[in-house]
Amino acid sequence: MKSKRIGKQTMTLSDPPSVLSFAAVGGRMEARGPLKDYFDELSEDHFWGEKTWEKGESTMQKHALSRALEKANLQPRELDAVFAGDLLNQCIGSAFSLREFGIPFYGLYGACSTMGESLSLAALLIDGGFASRVAALTSSHFCTAERQYRMPVPYGSQRTPTAQWTATASGCCILAAEGGGPYVTHVTTGKIVDKGVTDSNNMGAAMAPSAYDTLCALFRDTQTKPEDYDLIVTGDLGKLGHDIVEDFFTRDGMPLGERYTDCGLLLYDLKQQDMHCGASGCGCSASVLNGYLLRGMREGKWNRIIFAPTGALLSPTSSFQGESVPGICHAVILSNTKE
Repeated sequence: MKSKRIGKQTMTLSDPPSVLSFAAVGGRMEARGPLKDYFDELSEDHFWGEKTWEKGESTMQKHALSRALEKANLQPRELDAVFAGDLLNQCIGSAFSLREFGIPFYGLYGACSTMGESLSLAALLIDGGFASRVAALTSSHFCTAERQYRMPVPYGSQRTPTAQWTATASGCCILAAEGGGPYVTHVTTGKIVDKGVTDSNNMGAAMAPSAYDTLCALFRDTQTKPEDYDLIVTGDLGKLGHDIVEDFFTRDGMPLGERYTDCGLLLYDLKQQDMHCGASGCGCSASVLNGYLLRGMREGKWNRIIFAPTGALLSPTSSFQGESVPGICHAVILSNTKE
C-alpha cells in the first residue's frame, strides 16, 4: 500500500475529509471581543446555569456539540466517534459533557493544542476508512483553569505582564467523508519541545519553540513556503509568543509576513480589554477556528490556511516541583479544494 506519509511528521490525506459543520460558544469576555458575531451562542453567566464552574464548562461543550449537530442536521447516533479534551484534571469537562450522548469517545489531552490534535485524529480516522463522521470538540473556562493552575478567582491575585487570559469558550467541528469543504488535506504531528522555561505565567515563550518546530516540519515535508498560504494561524501564543515565532522565521530568511497571526491575538481586543498578552486555553483556538476561520473560508475570504494550535504540557504538580514547561504544536492544512 502506498504510504500517505510525505515526511517525518506530515501525512497527506488521499481523500481529504470535509468540514460538515462547526459551532462556537463563548462567555462574557468573548461577547465583548472583536469576534463576538462569529459565535453561535454567548452567555453572560459564568456558570452556564450550573452550580459550579466545572459543570458549566461541561455544559458549554454540550452546547457546542449540539449546535454543530443541529447545523449538520444530524443526530448524535449518526456520529461514529468524538475526539474531545479540555484543561481539567482527567479531562472531566469532556467526559461529563459526553456521558449522555452515547457517542464512541476518545478523550484527549494536548493542552491548548487539543483542537489541532482532535481535528488531526478525526481526519486520519475518516481518511483511513474507519469512520464516516467524526466530531472534534474542546473547551476551556477561565475560572476552572485559574482554580486548577493558579489561584482561586476570588483570591484576586495579580497577573504578570506576560500572562494570558484563559478563554471561556468551546468549539466543535464535525468532519465527514463527503461534503463541500473546507477540507483537511494534510496533518503535521508535533513533537514535544522544551527550552527550559519554568514560568507558568509565560506560556507564549514556553510554547513558541514548538510552534516554530512544527511549522518548519510542515513547510519542509510539504515542500511549501509561507507565501503558498492565505493565512497561518498559531494558538494560543499571544503577543509575546507570536513575536518570538515571527522573529525565528525572519532570522531564517523566511518571514511569515502579515499572513501570520495567532488565535490569542484575535479573540480579544488587547487595547480595550485587560488581557495582558492575549488569550489562551483550549477554547480560544477552538472557538476562533469554529467561528471566525471556518466561516471566513466558507465565504471565500481565505482558500488555504494553516491552523497550528499550541499547548503547554504542564500540571500544577509539575509547576510546584520546579519543572520546566514543555510545548507541543499540532498543525493541519485546510483548503477549499481537495489538493
